[in-house]
Amino acid sequence: MASTETVYQSNFKKGAYPFFENLRKQQPVFPLSEQFQQTTWLITKYEDVKELLKSQSFIKDMSKLSPSTTNETDGVSAIFQNMMLDADPPDHTRLRKLVQPYFNPKSIKQLESRISEITEDLIQEMKSKSGPVDLVDDFAFPLPIIVICELLGVPSKDRNKFRKWSNTIIAAADEFEEDFIGDVEAFLAYLKELFDERRASPGDDLISSLLQAEEEGEQLSRNELYSMMVLLIIAGHETTVNLIANTMLALFENPEELEKLKADPSLVPSAIEEGLRYYSPVDFSTARWAEEDLTFKGHTIKRGDTVLASLSSANRDEEKFENADQFNITRTPNSHVAFGYGIHFCLGAPLARLEGKVGIEKLLEAFPNIKLNSEQPEWRPVFLLRGLDHLFVDLK
Repeated sequence: MASTETVYQSNFKKGAYPFFENLRKQQPVFPLSEQFQQTTWLITKYEDVKELLKSQSFIKDMSKLSPSTTNETDGVSAIFQNMMLDADPPDHTRLRKLVQPYFNPKSIKQLESRISEITEDLIQEMKSKSGPVDLVDDFAFPLPIIVICELLGVPSKDRNKFRKWSNTIIAAADEFEEDFIGDVEAFLAYLKELFDERRASPGDDLISSLLQAEEEGEQLSRNELYSMMVLLIIAGHETTVNLIANTMLALFENPEELEKLKADPSLVPSAIEEGLRYYSPVDFSTARWAEEDLTFKGHTIKRGDTVLASLSSANRDEEKFENADQFNITRTPNSHVAFGYGIHFCLGAPLARLEGKVGIEKLLEAFPNIKLNSEQPEWRPVFLLRGLDHLFVDLK
């Protein structure tokens, strides 16, 4: 039986956009909840979201608010206390610099031929199936997980393990599950064994590079190494799974735009950007905290208050985007914030865009008559992300 939290999240996903529209008009800086005399604020307007994401008054490292909190812990908690996503400069700058060369546009461009090969293999597998195909399980998930595994130097045969571990970790942001500790411990044990193999036999991959940085000591601690791997494996595929599936859903829901794209495949990059805006793969930024009492858009935000940016709301802001609730694959300009903004702008954005472009191009080329199956798709009941559990399609 689905939990109350799961049902709530599922229902919220369905009605989120009208809710965000009302907040933008009535309370764009909204006190979402209050607990232990601390408020969680939700920011919904485009310009306000950008200002929040670039502000130095809000921090990502919560330990700065509690002197007793330390980053020297071990075990399960350590991987969440040493993550680049939750670090401030100079630690964030140091950690990002270690992996940035692998994700810059020039490096990513070199992966295009391999991404094409993986995509074509997945398409051949789909062609061999009879009946409806799940575009999430059979295409949108395996494409980015295979790519990130190869980039990191992880055997792609283990990709389904990562999917389970990833789902557990992401779901824990909403509701602590009984198997959370077990899954994270299994993840860490897997990484330890993999690290031992790479130390014995280094390769031309990101894991080998990070292990070298760890051995040099000052660049990367042991806990930071584990945190980096968890982040790269999870973030390295979750966003792209949602980008591909969400964009395809929007195309199915807007058949005139789908036909326009089939007639002119050169519009795929523009369609990707509109998919990112219209059904943003990440609904909310990860949390930030006010380091000191401050005023933001006329509201008093106290030290320790949590602030969340709604990327999905910002991307539907009618003051920024004309006909914001319409899906238009020729929209220009399209300066959405689906990948965030400021120093925490998504490291993997070039890779996600390329995987989305190659994937959707080849999918429509191979299956020009692809259409949504009668089974209604459902949004995953996860607070931070906007993604589909399944997307069943007919290929012929």
